[in-house]
Amino acid sequence: MLSACATWTPASLPPLTEQSAVPAVQKGLSSNKQAAARKTVTVASEPKAEDPLPEVELSEELLFKLLSSEIAFQRGDWQTAYVTLMGVAHQTGDPRVARRAAEIALSAKQADESLSAVRLWRELAPHSDEATQYYLSFVILSDNLAEAKPILEERMKEARPQTRGLLAFQMQRLLARAKDKAAAFTLLEEVLAPYLDLPEAHLALAQGAFARGDAERARQEAQSALKEKPDSELAILALAQVTQDKAESASLLSNFLSRYPKARDVRMAYARMLVEEKQYGKARREFETLLKNQPDDLTSLYALGVLNMQTKDLKAAEKYLTTYLNVLEAKPDDERDPNQALLVLAQIAEERNDTDAALKWLSQVEPGEAYLGAQVKRAQVIARRGDLAGARRVLHETSANGEREQSQLILAESQLLRDANHAQESMDVLKDGLKRFPEDTDLLYDYAMAAEKSSQWDLMETTLRKIMELAPNNQHAYNALGYSLAERNIRLDEAYTLIEKALKLAPDDPFIMDSMGWVQFRLGKLKEAEDILRQAYQLRPDVEIAAHLGEVLWVKGQKADAQKLWRDAQTKDPQNDTLRNTLARLNVNL
Repeated sequence: MLSACATWTPASLPPLTEQSAVPAVQKGLSSNKQAAARKTVTVASEPKAEDPLPEVELSEELLFKLLSSEIAFQRGDWQTAYVTLMGVAHQTGDPRVARRAAEIALSAKQADESLSAVRLWRELAPHSDEATQYYLSFVILSDNLAEAKPILEERMKEARPQTRGLLAFQMQRLLARAKDKAAAFTLLEEVLAPYLDLPEAHLALAQGAFARGDAERARQEAQSALKEKPDSELAILALAQVTQDKAESASLLSNFLSRYPKARDVRMAYARMLVEEKQYGKARREFETLLKNQPDDLTSLYALGVLNMQTKDLKAAEKYLTTYLNVLEAKPDDERDPNQALLVLAQIAEERNDTDAALKWLSQVEPGEAYLGAQVKRAQVIARRGDLAGARRVLHETSANGEREQSQLILAESQLLRDANHAQESMDVLKDGLKRFPEDTDLLYDYAMAAEKSSQWDLMETTLRKIMELAPNNQHAYNALGYSLAERNIRLDEAYTLIEKALKLAPDDPFIMDSMGWVQFRLGKLKEAEDILRQAYQLRPDVEIAAHLGEVLWVKGQKADAQKLWRDAQTKDPQNDTLRNTLARLNVNL
C-alpha cells in the first residue's frame, strides 16, 4: 500500500464546488438564519462504498519519483512535477497521486492539465465525493456540460428526499459558472424536471432565470414555488426580488405578512425595503415588531437607532444603540462592528452639546476602518472646547498607515488651525506636509485654497495647475481656478473654459454649476446665469449659491425675489461670508 503518499495529500486543496446553497433570493434572511443555512449547504449523498487503495510496493524507484516531483515543484518546475506524478498515478492506480497532480496543476493555473488530473483522480476513485465535486466544477467551467449531466442526474436521484431541495440550489450556483449561460440553464431544467413538486426546484430555476436576465421566467418559477408551498418565506422573497416594480414588491411582502405575521425573514426584508424607499416611519414600525418578538436582535436594534437618529428622535436613538452595544458585548458577534454605533452615539452627544459623552464614545472606537476618522472627530471636539493644543496632540499621537492616512491627519490639523483663525499656521502645516508628499493632490488643493484665502493668487494658480498636471481629471482644480478668476472679474474667457472643463468632468455637481452661473453673470449673460444657478440651487439649496442667484435677480430688476431668496439663506447661515459681502456690496438691508 502506498502509504507514503498520504503525507503529500494537501489539507488545503481549494474547493472548486459552490459551497453556498444560499441564493440571492434569501436577501431578507437575518444573519443568524443565514449562518444556519450556510452550515447545512454541503448536501450529503447517500452512503457510498469506499474506493480501496491499491497495494503497491514502495520501491526505491517509486519513492525517488515522488520525492523528485516534490523537489521540482518547490523549485518552480511544475511541469516536471506534474508529468512525473501523472505517470506514477497511471502506474500505481493510486488516486492520491492523481489528486496531488491536480493540486500542482491548479497552483500553476493550468486549466487543461488540472482537468486531466481530476478526471484521472475520479477514474481511480469513482466513489469519491470530493473527486466528483472537483470534476463537476472543471467540466462546467470548461463548458463540457454533456459530461456533467449524468453526474448531476445521478446525484439528484441518489440524494435523500429531504436534501434534494438544497442540492437543487447547489446545482444552480454551480451551473451559473458556465460560460454558455443558455446551455447551463437548459441543463438545469432537464436535471430538475422530475422534481418540480419541490418548491426549491422552482426557486433554483427562478434564480437561474433571473441571473441570465429572464425576469418573466424567474417570476413564473417563483410563483410556482409559492403555489407548491404558500407559506414559504424563500418563495415570497424570490418573487419580490424578481418583480421589477418596487411598489409591487413591497405589496407582495406586506400581503404575505398579513397572512403569516410570524414570517420574520420576510418582515426583515420588508423593513429594509422601506428604508431603501426612505419610508422611515413605516420601516421603524416593522423593526419595532421584529424587536418585540426578539428583544436582543442586533439588526433591529441598530436599524432603530439609525432610523430614530434620522428622524431626530435622539433619545430613542441613543437608547437603541446603547442596548445594541450592551447586547453585542454580552454576545460577541464577529460579523458585527460596534464602531459605527459608537460614531452615531458620538454624533448624538455632539448634537446635544455634550462633549464629554461624545469623547467617551469616540474613545471606545477600536482600530479598523473607522479608527482614523474617530480620532479626527475627537480632535475636532476637543478643539471646539477651546483646547487647540490638546486637539493637535491627539492627531500627532494617532498612528497612521501609509501616505493616505498621514495625509488625512495633516489635512485635519490644517483644518483645526483654519477654524481657529490661525491661517498662517494652517498654511505652514500644509507646506510641511507637501515637503513629505509633494504630489498629494488633496494636500495641494487645500494649500491652494489657503493661498487664495490670503490673496496669494500666483501661488494658488501655480498649485492648482500642478494638480491639473498630476490629475488631469480633477474637476475641483479646474473649477477652483475658474471661479477665482470669475470672482476677481479677470480673464473671464479663460475662467469660462476652465469651468466648462470642470462641468464636463462632473456635469451634476451643483457647486461647479454655481461657478458656471457666476462666470456667465460676469460675462453679462444674465439669462444663462439665472438658468444654471436655478438648477444648481434646486440640486443643493446652498447659501453661497443663493447669494449668487440673488445677485443675478437683483441686477435683472427682480429685487423682491432676490430679497426673499437672501432672507431664506440668511436664516440658514447668517454669518456666511459670501452672503454678507454680497449684501454689503449691493447696500441691501433685509
